[in-house]
Amino acid sequence: MAKVKPIPDGYPQVTPYLCLDGAAAAIDFYSEVFGAAERSRMPAPDDKIGHAELQIGDSVIMLSDEFPDMGMMGPKAVGGTPVTVSVYVEDVDGAFDRAVRAGAKSLRPVEDQFYGDRSGQFEDPFGHRWSVATHIEDVSPEDMAARAAKMMAG
Repeated sequence: MAKVKPIPDGYPQVTPYLCLDGAAAAIDFYSEVFGAAERSRMPAPDDKIGHAELQIGDSVIMLSDEFPDMGMMGPKAVGGTPVTVSVYVEDVDGAFDRAVRAGAKSLRPVEDQFYGDRSGQFEDPFGHRWSVATHIEDVSPEDMAARAAKMMAG
């Protein structure tokens, strides 16, 4: 018998799995905002999605609808989330604007950061938080430390 790879081809070693109320609408949202491509979708009873996989660049996110009887509940059902998913995109301003137009709530507007990214944060209509960024400048460790100290000083 051939040896099976412990990490299958086409899957990154770390993959976020999002649970939410409205998985089909979330797939549409992530496709519009991030250009996500649907890799798979497994239907569940009551027109729910039991499991889906989306490709965003070289990354994968998995998601499903809520199934409270199995302990699967989204952030809105549990009062929010302490987790933010970070995504690098080609055009942070465009992605952020698409997200807000599609129903996301702006948490931190897009602006240039001391560490060389242009980034912003939003909460999607399903309660998940996202940080979107485009890298705009390579910053040396020394310059980054000086910029951080300047920022902290006010």
